[in-house]
Amino acid sequence: MKKPWNRIDLPVYSVSSSSGETKNMHICTYVSAVSMDPKRFMVALFKGSLTLDLVQASPTFVLQLMSAEQYRLLALLGRKSGRNTDKIASLTKRKLTAEWQGFVVLLEALAWMELEVISQTDAGDHVMMLCDMKGFKNVRDGDPLTLDILRSKKLIRI
Repeated sequence: MKKPWNRIDLPVYSVSSSSGETKNMHICTYVSAVSMDPKRFMVALFKGSLTLDLVQASPTFVLQLMSAEQYRLLALLGRKSGRNTDKIASLTKRKLTAEWQGFVVLLEALAWMELEVISQTDAGDHVMMLCDMKGFKNVRDGDPLTLDILRSKKLIRI
């Protein structure tokens, strides 16, 4: 039987971050809405990641709700480090990106949400960011990418 925290099918997001000329994207599943008014989200970013460095340097980023069809992006966005791989160049070369609010975003995502960090807390191997939503755009209809889809494709084990 799965551990209790692995029994829930969670949505899969991507974080698009930038600071100066450096841009990056990565997979994020530790995300939750925590307030309706004002609209706030908790987003936990992995310690040591380029994304965490970029968000700490420039605390506005885009949280993208990924579509079920985007499961193939896990290899690039979740298994490679932005320190060693230019993920944005790879995605752009494949014509998978657009620009929104000054950020590179995934064309096939279901929604984009611009978030601004208002506080951060050490959370073990992640840093938990409490963020205010600055704006959002529903991009298209469709089913979200979830952990169960990644499990069914044998892309993750949990």
